[in-house]
Amino acid sequence: MSGAGFIGLGQIGAPMARKLLTWPDGLVVHDVRPEVVAKFVDRGARAAATPAEVARQAGVVSVMVRDDAQVEEVMCGPDGLLAGAAAGTVVAVHSTIDETTAPRLANIAASHGVSVVDAPVSGGAVGADRGDLAVMVGGDEEAFSRCEAVFRCWAGLVVHAGEIGAGTRLKLARNLLHFIAFTATAEAQRLAEASGLDLRALGEIVRHTDAITGGPGAIMLRGDTAQLSPSDDWYPIFSNVRDLGEKDLALALRLGERLGVELPLGERALRDLAAGLGVGKEEA
Repeated sequence: MSGAGFIGLGQIGAPMARKLLTWPDGLVVHDVRPEVVAKFVDRGARAAATPAEVARQAGVVSVMVRDDAQVEEVMCGPDGLLAGAAAGTVVAVHSTIDETTAPRLANIAASHGVSVVDAPVSGGAVGADRGDLAVMVGGDEEAFSRCEAVFRCWAGLVVHAGEIGAGTRLKLARNLLHFIAFTATAEAQRLAEASGLDLRALGEIVRHTDAITGGPGAIMLRGDTAQLSPSDDWYPIFSNVRDLGEKDLALALRLGERLGVELPLGERALRDLAAGLGVGKEEA
């Protein structure tokens, strides 16, 4: 067992780090805002003036900063982690960064005997407060095994996605769905607004029913995106989803046409739903 380190005590990083205050060998923290660090010191953490100082006191160091440039500075700057890390240290990058950044930094760190995993998280500030984040980890088995126990202090789901970089690619796919869904939400709200409906009621209904059905994740049950054979057990299930979806999309588009509301995502969904589900209709 070795100390845990945490760099970046922002909206998500701070509640993640708080879950590590009881880590057996102690928690050492660093942030550019002294007043934030002081709150952790008051609860028993040790303060570090630089990332290098964090690395001198921790065997597993979590990094939750804003972007690629900050990650690189924390890792490779004059007072960065690599300036203080002993061989065998594992650095976990929780920031959402370019998929090439973590593999590149891992190659640099390897010359110091330091392992890097890319371990972005999903679940936002609410998930962080609850200790129920999902973390997607890219890295070799040995590095993953060394940091898994740390992650389980603040995560409800820990997924080893594969080699270095795989965690970031998984997070980018997840966030692609997230923000496309936000755009689709805006389109649905425009249709509801033009129909004279209460948008807050629509939101309440969406949150309630997604909590029951699982939302888009409910159809993410297959291991590939190939078209299904009619003999496949999933075929009748997804065919039913297709038929219901195409009916309801057509009705919504007809309403939008009557109200003069453009629904380009709805049109795209009607066009692509069947093939996306793997049950594209065969041409006669």
